[in-house]
Amino acid sequence: MTPDTAAHAVPPPRPIPGSGEAGRHSLVVLVMDRPGVLNRVASLMRARNFNIDSLAVSRTDRKHISRMTITLHGDDVAVEQAAKQLYKLVDVLKVQDVTADQVVEHELALVKVRATDANRAEVIKIVELYKGRVVDIAPESVIVEATGAESEIDALVALLRGYGIKELVRTGAIVMLRGAGSIEEALKL
Repeated sequence: MTPDTAAHAVPPPRPIPGSGEAGRHSLVVLVMDRPGVLNRVASLMRARNFNIDSLAVSRTDRKHISRMTITLHGDDVAVEQAAKQLYKLVDVLKVQDVTADQVVEHELALVKVRATDANRAEVIKIVELYKGRVVDIAPESVIVEATGAESEIDALVALLRGYGIKELVRTGAIVMLRGAGSIEEALKL
């Protein structure tokens, strides 16, 4: 290649922001506990074309502040842009992507399983193996409670599906950073 042809060579294609491989992300968002905040956060995610896998919202120990744990799929660039957009919303105090951090992650599930006198002991044994507990027993069903990582809940539900699931409800993931760090303490109010 001569210097003349090198100047006219086509440059290598640049990656388009937001076009990388999608992965699972967990965002922790501290917000003011006011009407409409949840709607604004969900609308922003919808506008950026994210499908929220789970969204858990609860009060914190601080008066008038709520904590959201949002689990979604997207590439790093798109999720980073969404986090920056969240900061711009009124009533959003702090946003942290904890995907790459060491966290404790749990989910709660209640599962109503078909259970007869013939198989009830079997169902209960499976639940106990997964460190769940029976919270209600009826003549034709049991309601079990299980907590743990999403994969643990998925595995238990898969086993219980063989007996017949009458009803299932899951909270979605909640996460907390391991160690002494705290998103709530980092909040300057």
